[in-house]
Amino acid sequence: MAEWGFLTNHARALLFIAHDPEARLRDLAVSLDVTERTAYGIVADLTEAGYVVKEKDGRRNRYHIQEHLPLRDSVSRERTVGEVLALFADTTRRPGIARSGV
Repeated sequence: MAEWGFLTNHARALLFIAHDPEARLRDLAVSLDVTERTAYGIVADLTEAGYVVKEKDGRRNRYHIQEHLPLRDSVSRERTVGEVLALFADTTRRPGIARSGV
């Protein structure tokens, strides 16, 4: 039987970024057990959808999660990204999460 999980790689990436907003794509890829190219694609998807904002910090990126946005899932549209992240991780003290519009 193939392994599976309840969270998609996109959700797992959001959790990883919430935990470490200054993480490198390489670190994200290792955490998700995907290639760096796949990790880049996931972050690009999240950025294009507006859930993550990238900010250049020297030669590195810093990520800010737009916690106030609703989920894309039609079943869960009444929930925000921040509410779901709070279920899985303590994000109350993380500097990379925007609690209001940016």
